[in-house]
Amino acid sequence: MHLRIGKWLHGSSAGLQSLAVVVGLGAGVGAAVFRWLITTATRAFTGHDDYSAAAGAANPHLPGVGRWFVLLTPVVAGLVYGPLVYRFAREARGHGVPEVMYAVAERGGRIRPQVAVVKALASALCIGGGGSVGREGPIVQIGSALGSTLGQLVRLPESRLRILVACGAAGGIAATFNTPIAGVFFALELILADFAVESFAAVVLAAVAAAALSRAVFGDQPFLALPTFTIGSAAQYAAYVVLGLFAGGVGVGWSRALYFIEDLCDRLWRGPEWLRPAAGGLLLGGVLLALPQLYGVGYPVLGRAVGGGYAIGFVLLLMVGKILATSLTIGIGGSGGVFAPSLFVGAMLGEAYGLALHAAAPGLAPSPGAYALVGMGAVFAGAARTPITAVLIMFELTGEYRIILPLMLAIALSAGISKLISPDTIYTRKLLRRGIDLQAPDRALARIAVTAAAGPLPAPLSPDATLADLTVRFAADGSTALPVIDDAGRLLGVVPALEVERAVQDAAEHVTAADLAHTVPLLSGGESLEDALAELTRNGGAGLPVGANGVASGWLTHRDLLHAAAGVRKPA
Repeated sequence: MHLRIGKWLHGSSAGLQSLAVVVGLGAGVGAAVFRWLITTATRAFTGHDDYSAAAGAANPHLPGVGRWFVLLTPVVAGLVYGPLVYRFAREARGHGVPEVMYAVAERGGRIRPQVAVVKALASALCIGGGGSVGREGPIVQIGSALGSTLGQLVRLPESRLRILVACGAAGGIAATFNTPIAGVFFALELILADFAVESFAAVVLAAVAAAALSRAVFGDQPFLALPTFTIGSAAQYAAYVVLGLFAGGVGVGWSRALYFIEDLCDRLWRGPEWLRPAAGGLLLGGVLLALPQLYGVGYPVLGRAVGGGYAIGFVLLLMVGKILATSLTIGIGGSGGVFAPSLFVGAMLGEAYGLALHAAAPGLAPSPGAYALVGMGAVFAGAARTPITAVLIMFELTGEYRIILPLMLAIALSAGISKLISPDTIYTRKLLRRGIDLQAPDRALARIAVTAAAGPLPAPLSPDATLADLTVRFAADGSTALPVIDDAGRLLGVVPALEVERAVQDAAEHVTAADLAHTVPLLSGGESLEDALAELTRNGGAGLPVGANGVASGWLTHRDLLHAAAGVRKPA
């Protein structure tokens, strides 16, 4: 019975989809619990459900202190989550998504089970204590860890384990934002980088399950009330073009600022890592004292800015302040996402742009908040370079079809400018700094030398071997190609079996091995399998000799290459 269930889960699409639904429900529960943890921690530290909405107010538990208590809340929070992360799951530090991308690309989807618990607790404490980060990155890592844990429990192969990890990520985004479509494409576009039918079906089911559970708990309302979007004239499209160009530059600049401040914190800190969040929390507390609107995720502040509640100067101050506060939170070892801060920065950029445009030419910006709305998606696209997700998440948040054209225009331009300016993104840069390039083709092959995969050189053909000799030889050992080597040991070329077959059909009785030999490159043992694969493909793929100075000593085929890439020991 157990064996049949195992085979069903491992090998059938229905089994995978059933697991995807379970992961989606788990991600939905995880999102609900995580949001409750954040609210509980925020209330414990500040006396308010969301202190950014009550910016500058006193803590009702400490009324005599006024707003000065925010100077110490990040310190106290850091004293709790710093040792927690350091002791139990150091990969829970930071914004989470790069760790999931790494697990999928390099570790076969394996994420340690304790990451879900540690990430939830650490991020809730960090955000509740004032960390100016988002909840989406953590819930992606939490959901992905749940998917990985379930997949490992039922011993799924790596190909399916990766899909379950993506299901957890999709469920996390769907449940957090109430955006199931964006959750699907976030997982496929960024985490899995695969749009195959089996992957798509499983991820969709997970996102639907998570969103349905989230709507049952929190209702079917978007997390943010946004203004009605209108396009008054064709000239407004030109204004959105300019905004898209600005957003691409700001997205890259925000990404660079994040890692610049993290590097600066790395250079300055000389104490134990578990104490770093508490020590650095004093700096973060100083920023929050000056701009309490930056406390925590900051959705109420974002909503008020989009609704026109702030003057242009203060909006720009909030934009710069958010970049500083989020970068500092991550730099000191905090745990939280950069998704929401990207939306925040984009909203402030778009609102400032809309207000300036409204003052200069009211007809181009009758509603400055509309530019804030487009700016949110455009800056995220510039920072993360995930244009499909950016378009869909903003569309789902508003439900306005009229948003599509200007939004797509600005996001496409932002992603294009980002690509021109920077080869990396806010997610991949963290991995590139560790020497991991997820965007490089054939990364597994690039790390393996030819000598690690090449087999022994087949018994060579003599240059004057006749067609009859060649026919007997190829029929006997089933090779697809054989080297031709002269009496001095020099490689003359390679005879493919296909050429011998053609010679037999043409009744070319007087040809020799030297006549049929093709000139091919001699692979160096030190070059990578990535380069060798290109040579194999260019030269017919039957096999290539390995050696040096014109003398062949080994032989490489596609089968050898695949064995090495898969980590399979070659048969003796």
